[in-house]
Amino acid sequence: MTMDVRAVLEFAAVTRGLSLFLQAVLNAAIPDHDADAFRPPRTEEPLYLDSVVEWLFGGLSHWDAEHFLFIAERGYLYEHNFAFFPLFPVVLRGLAETLLWPLSSWLSVRGRLLLAVSLGNSALFLLSAVALHALSRAVLQDRRLALLSSLLYCVTPANVFMTAGYSESLFAALTFGGLFLLEKGFTFRACLALSIATAARSNGLVNIGFLLYLPSLHAISQIRVYRTTRKGYSKVLHYFWVVVRLLLTSLLGTTIIALPFCAFQYYGYRTFCTPSTSLEQVHLALLSLAERRGYRVPNENGPPPLWCMRPLPLLYSHIQDVYWDVGFLRYFELKQMPNFILALPMATLGIMAVYAYFQANPELCLRLGLWDAGAKAGLDKPTPGFFNPKVFVYVVHSAVLLVFGTLCMHVQVLTRFMASSSPVPFWISAHLLLLNEPLLHRRKTSDPSVQLQTDFRNTCKHIPQNPVTALLPHFKACSPTTQCILGYFLSYWLLGLALHCNFLPWT
Repeated sequence: MTMDVRAVLEFAAVTRGLSLFLQAVLNAAIPDHDADAFRPPRTEEPLYLDSVVEWLFGGLSHWDAEHFLFIAERGYLYEHNFAFFPLFPVVLRGLAETLLWPLSSWLSVRGRLLLAVSLGNSALFLLSAVALHALSRAVLQDRRLALLSSLLYCVTPANVFMTAGYSESLFAALTFGGLFLLEKGFTFRACLALSIATAARSNGLVNIGFLLYLPSLHAISQIRVYRTTRKGYSKVLHYFWVVVRLLLTSLLGTTIIALPFCAFQYYGYRTFCTPSTSLEQVHLALLSLAERRGYRVPNENGPPPLWCMRPLPLLYSHIQDVYWDVGFLRYFELKQMPNFILALPMATLGIMAVYAYFQANPELCLRLGLWDAGAKAGLDKPTPGFFNPKVFVYVVHSAVLLVFGTLCMHVQVLTRFMASSSPVPFWISAHLLLLNEPLLHRRKTSDPSVQLQTDFRNTCKHIPQNPVTALLPHFKACSPTTQCILGYFLSYWLLGLALHCNFLPWT
């Protein structure tokens, strides 16, 4: 384990412990808001330690986390439960029935699931931080920028969703890990990781773009090599083989990544369009909730829902449309202005990343990053840092998420949507800090009282100083850029814990 990885792991562990502690304190200190949220009745008798676990980690079970916990305990009973993909509930139930099984005499299934959230998401977040650091080193080819990006990720504005019973930490670990494998040329293993990510969140489908792009980039570089080193019939055969291999890789990889989404939609179709259960098999309290709230449950004696009659009966699209009112420009209303303001900092980072990258590499962007003038001139080693040609596809991916999230989703979700799916918000933030913060440079500043030792080299066989924590005591002396970025990260990190864990509206 390198010193940088160790520094990232230690900081990630500290922020996880602090997050769990603060959510417990804030949840106890602030009364819960009476929100109109999914709150299924408890049908299991509480055991000895349930009240303790609920007091410690109850703040992790609010809002959408309740859906994941319900699915892990009861399965997919209500129609709108199918908006939440199955991998995270499976992980929670697996932990509850294996690692936490010895506690079954003192904790109910619900209590063990809640404990699994705190332990599981903490471990998954550490994995995602290490995966992000590995991906950053491979793409940015800049050790300082990779380390600072990973440390900023540890204080992500989407912190509460990485801690609570949401699938963001799981998805981030699989996505960043899969993209790292793809960068290293392990295409099949990358496809498996990205496929499993699609079983956690539907936007895993967008990762197909990486599978189509990165092998295409490799194929073009191979063709360029063959063009100068081979002649005649041999060259034609190699061209043909490169193209065929690219097509087969794209087809097979796309199928593998999309398979969990398709399988889950088929399961939803079978559950509601050709049901094999009757209402008598549903617990009375859960059936009563369905009647009060208008939740649909599968019933073999009732008529199938109307969406089953569509040419493409996608349950996920139906749920987003009917239950969450998600659609193109549907959120563009005056009353949603506060939510747009909440999403504005993340959107600003995304826009700045696109603008800065295009300004630095206009010709590369116009050529879609498929080849660059430096390579043509014989400069094999690209410029390290955020403006590296390898960053192009990640900036495009981030821009796609930004546009789709702004136009077609509940816009306040943009913060966690991008923070768990793309490394770009952390790369551009770290890039701006290194570019604009004199205290991060080894040169002297005008005030000797605020000198920082931020040389990331291992000069004394110690872990390099964490630049994020080193800047905080000198926050007032920092540049305006640093104050804005760290202020945004830390305020959302803390506010999310205070608001979300008490059923108050948040991103």
